[in-house]
Amino acid sequence: MTRSQAEEAHFVASQWQLIWRKFRRHRLARLGAAVIATFVVLAVFAEFWSPYDIYERHTDLVHLPPQRVRLLHAGKLHRPFVYGVTSERSTTTFFLEFSEDRSQRYPVRFFVQGADYKVLGLFPSDIHFFGVDEPGVIHLLGTESIGRDVLSRILYATRVSLSVGLVGIAISFILGCLLGGVSGYFGGAPDMIIQRIIEFLQNIPQIPLWMALSAALPPVWPIIQVYFGITIILSIFGWTGLARVVRGKLLATREEDYVLAAKIAGSGESRIMVRHLLPSFTSYLIVSITLAIPQMILGETALSFLGIGMRPPAVSWGVLLQQAQNIRSVTLYPWLIIPALLVILTVLAFNFLGDGLRDAADPYK
Repeated sequence: MTRSQAEEAHFVASQWQLIWRKFRRHRLARLGAAVIATFVVLAVFAEFWSPYDIYERHTDLVHLPPQRVRLLHAGKLHRPFVYGVTSERSTTTFFLEFSEDRSQRYPVRFFVQGADYKVLGLFPSDIHFFGVDEPGVIHLLGTESIGRDVLSRILYATRVSLSVGLVGIAISFILGCLLGGVSGYFGGAPDMIIQRIIEFLQNIPQIPLWMALSAALPPVWPIIQVYFGITIILSIFGWTGLARVVRGKLLATREEDYVLAAKIAGSGESRIMVRHLLPSFTSYLIVSITLAIPQMILGETALSFLGIGMRPPAVSWGVLLQQAQNIRSVTLYPWLIIPALLVILTVLAFNFLGDGLRDAADPYK
């Protein structure tokens, strides 16, 4: 394509095409999108990627360090394999000490049969992405305090923590657009009431309030009810920032000519708001959502870490981090803090993606 053709294509391109072109030039945003997409795929099909069920215990392999996948044995190249594991209780510390049994090799096999599960909760299956033949074991990220596979539990926890953020932000998005739209479009008494509510909610310390509301959840609730309870609690305070943004945009656009034309054409107030005003700044709403999701994830992780959010036997990043609350665990079993690294990586990915969308939202700059 010549330069003149490229310039002509730029001038005739739609706004969404310009946004996409600018977004593609933001390398960190593309990296963040790739990381998020990878996590989503791992979370949706967690049972397939996991070598073991999250509740399966290997009581003789408690706090087993991460195993190494090897290619060389006796100086010769082999297909990927892991060595067998032997354990012996220390006479000084009374902890189990593990070592590799190099006389036993277990090739890593793909698409193997294992624990039963349902794909997307609908289709029964027992195929797992990788595994080894019994009596061998493969724990790429080690095991925890009662011998459960850390990798499998992290994959399941990724599903819970990400879905809390996505479901929570969906609820916040609806509340923010609805209440912010009413506040900015109608003004007057509705605007004053909604803004005072927003100011009240924003001035309450979030962590203590989250703790109080989460502690109010009945301890006898099943896991699914606790899950939705935590999501609703996070959503109650997640809509205020978006509502302020929506209100400001509507105040700036409600007197535009196209709004007046829609009124003359007989459009109702709700139709004007939903079909004309909100779509005029959709890109800003997308950016706001992208930057709000990490706050939801951090909120759930903090509550679960403190023991007042998700509770065992449920798994989330915060629940997994409960086992790394003391210096002894961090020192002796550092692989237990891997969920914290995933939280950091996820928050950074969403922030990079949000920065890229924010820059691309105004493609004419």
